[in-house]
Amino acid sequence: MKKKYITGSIETKGGEIPTVSTSIDRMDKWGAFKARCSIGRMRYTIRPGLYAAGNPDQDSIVLVSANYKLSFDVLRSSLHGIDAWILVLDTKGINVWCAAGKGTFGTDEIVNRIEQTRLKEIIGHRKLIVPQLGAPGVAAHEVKKHSGFTVIYGPVRASDILSFLENGMVATAEMRKVNFSMRDRSVLVPVEFVMGFKHLVLASVVFFLLAGLHKGGYSTQVALTAGSRSTLILLLAFLTGTIMVPMLLPWLPGRSFSLKGLIAGLILIVVLGVSGFAESNIIESLAWILIVTAISSFTAMNFTGASTYTSLSGVKKEMRIAVPLQITASLTGVTLWIIGRFV
Repeated sequence: MKKKYITGSIETKGGEIPTVSTSIDRMDKWGAFKARCSIGRMRYTIRPGLYAAGNPDQDSIVLVSANYKLSFDVLRSSLHGIDAWILVLDTKGINVWCAAGKGTFGTDEIVNRIEQTRLKEIIGHRKLIVPQLGAPGVAAHEVKKHSGFTVIYGPVRASDILSFLENGMVATAEMRKVNFSMRDRSVLVPVEFVMGFKHLVLASVVFFLLAGLHKGGYSTQVALTAGSRSTLILLLAFLTGTIMVPMLLPWLPGRSFSLKGLIAGLILIVVLGVSGFAESNIIESLAWILIVTAISSFTAMNFTGASTYTSLSGVKKEMRIAVPLQITASLTGVTLWIIGRFV
């Protein structure tokens, strides 16, 4: 089936190359919305290969992209009025930045894709514009050695491509700057929320059922009251890690996301305590402190891979330390909570 974003084709010495629209239609926006909500996200891909935007010829620029359609759409929508070739790598449906870290947006794939698309027969120059965020996976000297192509690192944002070209393919300091604004952070919330929500539902059901336990046996009425309260506390802890932390990221103390999540969880505990909502015995109170902070810390830590605040080595180090502590806190908290039901 022909994709709507493909508008035709161009005959070249290397074969027929599909041309793509530089406009984003309603279906593209709907697909992006679903991907942002983790609905079919890993299947939101395009076929790797060479594409044409506008009416490129042998002297036109070559831009390298990932085969995650959201990344591809951002690039092509920034090429209105620009004649360019788009070399799409097989990144297994992962965006440029993450794929560079995983190695799928890398040197070998670029070299192989140049050969498979017969790019040397299509263009007369030997230059590739690679997005700056793809740099961690690309060794420019190796690409040059094995393909003859020179890698030029483009701007961080596709929206700066026109200015980049007008500036003689030289990026300014602003073009090199990676932002992580509230808007950038907010678009990440839906996917983290959806991915974690199913686990929240399961945990809520378990807590709801166990809430009916007490020293006199089991009470459905107690399950309804205590279970509802427990479910709401779990939800608030989850929302604290998935929404509050990314929104307040620059203002929460600490550098690691797990610590920021822990602090946000403690803030929630204080609010619950002051409001009187979490009234319970001392054992249950301690249990909720451990459970809430473990949840908020863990869910907040999921944002490490999308943040400019962290590095790959930093993320690995943080997880080695934080995850065992989060597991210990949650298990201890659940144990104390069950014990507290009989006090």
